[in-house]
Amino acid sequence: MEQLPDIFPFERRRDELDAQMAEPAFYANPRRAAEVSREQQKLQQLITEHREHARLDREVGEAAALLKDPAGDPDLKELAAAELPELQRRREQLRQSVLLAMIPPEPTDSRNTVMEIRAGTGGDEASLFAAELFRMYSKYADARGWKVQPMSSSESERGGFKEVIFLITGSEVYRQLKFESGVHRVQRVPVTEANGRIHTSTVTVAVLPEAEEVDVQIDPQDLEITVTRASGPGGQGVNTTDSAVQILHRPTGLLVTCADERSQLKNKTKAMTVLRSRLLQRREDEEHAKYAAERRSQIGSGDRSERIRTYNFPQNRLTDHRIGLTLYSLPQVMEGGIGPVIAALQKADYEQKLAALTGQAYAPPRTGGEDD
Repeated sequence: MEQLPDIFPFERRRDELDAQMAEPAFYANPRRAAEVSREQQKLQQLITEHREHARLDREVGEAAALLKDPAGDPDLKELAAAELPELQRRREQLRQSVLLAMIPPEPTDSRNTVMEIRAGTGGDEASLFAAELFRMYSKYADARGWKVQPMSSSESERGGFKEVIFLITGSEVYRQLKFESGVHRVQRVPVTEANGRIHTSTVTVAVLPEAEEVDVQIDPQDLEITVTRASGPGGQGVNTTDSAVQILHRPTGLLVTCADERSQLKNKTKAMTVLRSRLLQRREDEEHAKYAAERRSQIGSGDRSERIRTYNFPQNRLTDHRIGLTLYSLPQVMEGGIGPVIAALQKADYEQKLAALTGQAYAPPRTGGEDD
């Protein structure tokens, strides 16, 4: 069996945290103290399990050696043969637990998430599918007890969305949804198609960890803020005040518009939330680009030009092209039952990280032959 990675760096980090916790002013910042304490506890558990794994490894080796010894005591051999399977099971269980704890946590996994869904190629059909994806993610969020807060939207003439931006708040939202970034392709007969022909359309999904003010420093002088009158459906629904807010971040050219609220202040607050999240994602993408060659073998690269999934309605089929996963339960998925897909993506990501941690070569799963 492969040896576990060296525990020394984790012991050194634990010792550093112990020293911090021993300082007189440690509890002056309760939030920081809680974070350090949680990290120290996790490291201590990891170190304890690593040592227990080493002990079990020795016992497994001793039992196996005893069984192979032709001159060994028969009674001891019988006892070793009885104990060996349980020792091996406990050792493997601890091995998996230790490896999982050694995987560096993604600092944004616990964040709330800004999702942006935009219609791509396909005209009205793409905008209708964008609305269906918004409904799918909303139902998935509701089932998990998360809250969905609309940020901005632009409707199409047929009731779909050219663009919809929304914030999802809850426990570990980004960890669950981060692999949804990319191009989603739909194949079906549009409601406007008279001859029954199957059309292919695309929708782009962006998943951004919600940025806090401490994450991204924005100079107010870099912002160009424009306030206009929000458009409405007519009649009493028309917003008659100048409440729509458009913010341009001059250094990057990022433009955010929010007009969902009747309050100019609320629209500005929402727009700034989206802008900070986009800037944080931009910074992370730039850092990740340094490792582009390695990341080509990884799922969830976040590249929004990459086609990640196909929804084939005539065949009742969903295919995730990154891991070769095919499910024939498309209606359930569109009703928010996307959990199995997310779980499979997380498992593939976990296995890839474990392979990198243990120095094994990682071969990404081959895509199935249903990429039509």
